[in-house]
Amino acid sequence: MRDSSRQSRYVGMVLGLPAFLWLGAFFVFPLAFIFGLSFSEKNGLINHTLTWTSDNYLVAVEPIYLTIFAKSLLIAAAATAICLLISYPVALAIAFSPARFRMPLLLAISLPFWINTLIRTYALIAVFRTRGFLNFTLESFWQFADSSLEWLGVSGGLGDAYTPLELLYTNAAVVAGIAYVFVPFMILPLYAVMERFDRSYLEASLDLGAGHWRTFWWVLLPLTMPGIISGVIIVFVPALGAFFIADMLGGTDSQIIGNVIERQFLSANNWPFGAALSFLLMYITFAAIALRAVSSRRAIRRGAVIV
Repeated sequence: MRDSSRQSRYVGMVLGLPAFLWLGAFFVFPLAFIFGLSFSEKNGLINHTLTWTSDNYLVAVEPIYLTIFAKSLLIAAAATAICLLISYPVALAIAFSPARFRMPLLLAISLPFWINTLIRTYALIAVFRTRGFLNFTLESFWQFADSSLEWLGVSGGLGDAYTPLELLYTNAAVVAGIAYVFVPFMILPLYAVMERFDRSYLEASLDLGAGHWRTFWWVLLPLTMPGIISGVIIVFVPALGAFFIADMLGGTDSQIIGNVIERQFLSANNWPFGAALSFLLMYITFAAIALRAVSSRRAIRRGAVIV
């Protein structure tokens, strides 16, 4: 019996060795390198010396960078909230649709993954620019409303001409761009929970006279909370570092912390400071993962479905 257990342990170690080597080479070692770099001093144009100084972290918590951190958190939170508002009813509709429609609907949700994110973000420029699709659509509505008022005998009520909205290179464009890119990442974990949801709870609630709104608020929403938290983390964490979207759709006031880190590594050649900012961002990620772990533990105690 003891020999069999020992042999199983050896087999497990051998089978798990490639995974451990992969994690060590491409995760642990780069992470340790960046961690050491964050305690280094810049020595020359590209050289760095490990001195275990905390100056990089002290600079990173100066008000100007804390302001950028706060703005990054707000932009990521706003984009995550929009993703959740869009994704929840979509995931609910897919989960409660007939079984033969679910796979085609999920395939439609995954279609954006087939196109490069950079190209999709470029496409948004054509939508948001002054002479873009959105302004063309609004101008069409304006012309229809203006023509209707003229037909009713009211002329000039909407002004002489349509004034295009300045949508591109704003914080709103960055939020919309992040939400557009990450919506599928919110839908999939929500669907995974809703698809396995025991619908007898909903029937029991409606049979007891709770009504649709109270059933949603007190039954469906709490029991799908693990999917909501998973989706929020999956969207919120990468949204903090989506610097290319802020570069393409945002203006000078729309820079997020990912843009600052990118400039430290590529333009300023100040890798120690960029590493310190990266680790501060990583601490936020760890906090989000810890929140997910606490939520999962509570959900397991309640017997909910975990994604």
